[in-house]
Amino acid sequence: MASASRAATPLLKDELDIVIPTIRNLDFLEMWRPFFQPYHLIIVQDGDPNKTIRVPEGFDYELYNRNDINRILGPKASCISFKDSACRCFGYMVSKKKYIYTIDDDCFVAKDPSGKDINALEQHIKNLLSPSTPFFFNTLYDPYRDGADFVRGYPFSLREGVPTAVSHGLWLNIPDYDAPTQLVKPLERNTRYVDAILTIPKGTLFPMCGMNLAFDRELIGPAMYFGLMGDGQPIGRYDDMWAGWCTKVITDHLGLGVKTGLPYIWHSKASNPFVNLKKEYNGIFWQEELIPFFQSVSMPKEATTVQKCYLELAKQVRAKLGKVDGYFNKLADSMVTWIEAWDELNPPKGGVATANGPPKK
Repeated sequence: MASASRAATPLLKDELDIVIPTIRNLDFLEMWRPFFQPYHLIIVQDGDPNKTIRVPEGFDYELYNRNDINRILGPKASCISFKDSACRCFGYMVSKKKYIYTIDDDCFVAKDPSGKDINALEQHIKNLLSPSTPFFFNTLYDPYRDGADFVRGYPFSLREGVPTAVSHGLWLNIPDYDAPTQLVKPLERNTRYVDAILTIPKGTLFPMCGMNLAFDRELIGPAMYFGLMGDGQPIGRYDDMWAGWCTKVITDHLGLGVKTGLPYIWHSKASNPFVNLKKEYNGIFWQEELIPFFQSVSMPKEATTVQKCYLELAKQVRAKLGKVDGYFNKLADSMVTWIEAWDELNPPKGGVATANGPPKK
């Protein structure tokens, strides 16, 4: 029975791209081969474009470096971060698939409590293909999972749920901590496997981590901009946070859902807390202004698409956060540039950008 299941066509094989930002050889893919090999990979090479990135044999992939980004986007390439994993969002832009899964190259296959390898991608797909319940919390968590349902008192009018736009996975071993927490808890590891998936309620923000994340590109793709981070910018390590706050405000407005919980990956490597503190320093202060800003964002009725919502958000960022620091004026400009570039690369029946990896099969 298990072999028959393994031989079955993988879920969404031709409808999903896996996006990986990297500066190193992708040997970690060997561990993921049973789960990733059937899918198409988009690799976004950060740092020196002259460096050769080795990809294990047998994977179908495209690889884009900074020269490719500059060639494809021209002057609009300024919206894509350099020397920061935020560059991954370029992969979202050039993909032509309905779904995206993105993972970091220091994330390995985790095991569930029984010792079985966790197919993180398969669980993300299940999350995305089942509805979310953002308008009323179900105390038995995700009611659409096997063995669960809506509990007594849950309104029948809300039981159809809404489309799921984002599936946010978690991590065993190295937790996704900020630098101050890393410094005071250098040896802490996450060993708790919680078998749960929750819809994040409407009106509630969350800290989105980009190292184990899937989303419906057609529903929310243009909002998944990871901002201006890294080289030449006064902030880093807030790329996924920024995208998460923007995305959550927009999904709330458009009546879409965001799930968090399963699946887990094994986060293998703790980054240097002192380097992280240098990157995060401004963000730690600024987020005390950013969170109230996002909590108070209001979208006009005319904002009926993700692009319209995002441009409205850019306008509010400039008007309200520009007073916090001039960086946010620059970020607001890049948000507009991002949408312009997205629309150029994603017309209704547009062409496919070329890269220096093997062509799509």
